[in-house]
Amino acid sequence: MNELKVAIVGLDSSHSIQFASRMNAPDCDPKLRVDGLRVVSCMRFETPFQDKEGLDARQKQLESWGIKVTESFDECVYDCDAIMLEINDPAYHLEYFEKAVKLGKPIFLDKPMADTYAAGKAIYDLAAKHGAKVCSSSSLRFVTAVAEAKKEMSNPDYVSVYGALGIALAGSSVVWYGVHTMEMLQKLMGPGAVSVNAIPDGKGVICIVKYKNGNRGVVELNTNSYIYGGMVRTKDKVHFFSVDMSMAYTLQLREIASFFKGGDSPVSLEDTLEVMDLLDTAQRSLDSGKEESLNGSY
Repeated sequence: MNELKVAIVGLDSSHSIQFASRMNAPDCDPKLRVDGLRVVSCMRFETPFQDKEGLDARQKQLESWGIKVTESFDECVYDCDAIMLEINDPAYHLEYFEKAVKLGKPIFLDKPMADTYAAGKAIYDLAAKHGAKVCSSSSLRFVTAVAEAKKEMSNPDYVSVYGALGIALAGSSVVWYGVHTMEMLQKLMGPGAVSVNAIPDGKGVICIVKYKNGNRGVVELNTNSYIYGGMVRTKDKVHFFSVDMSMAYTLQLREIASFFKGGDSPVSLEDTLEVMDLLDTAQRSLDSGKEESLNGSY
């Protein structure tokens, strides 16, 4: 079977290594490996999230797997079938998406969609304008525990989820790292959020999300804790879940591979935009100290 050639844009994220290893590394654990894709090139550039020394170390690793590393966007994407935008700093996402979308190739845009709702909406509009094949999400959308919770209770009245709040080296930590936990909420509850009240405390941030149908979501973002889980409930039934992250990147990359090979996106861009809006609104609520309405309607 012919392998699709993948270009990775961005090397300031560990995801560039994690995904490339599952496609290219000869010693990759067979249960983690994803066949049918091969990374052929990667573009590197410094951001607040990674300096030259860190990029050099990652470049050496990629080159050992046969991947050409360049500082030229055009050289990176010249001979590829699909593009993965793997830029840790979301402030760069709109700039590079605008370059990539003109090429007519399928694009995976790693989480979060952007650094602000305005930039996310610009990406959404560009994708629509160019009729682009675009997929964007956190790996938490695809982990087994979340998929099973959704199957167990497809229309919950209440969803409570918890996860990590890593501290961003630039921009909003809620947007940058809260995306993982907010992604679980959106997958489990579905669309329809109307407001967020984000409350900081000594352990992180609690976000209370209201929905147009009266449902309630609670998103617990915790500093110094990197476990994920939650519960889905109706008025008389509950399902608890705890996330095993060991297969998260592989499960996500399988979905990306299917998408790159012509399948439908495993997440609609409308759902991705709602996640972006939830994150943006949570940050605005933190800044204002009060409940804030979402920018868009879902």
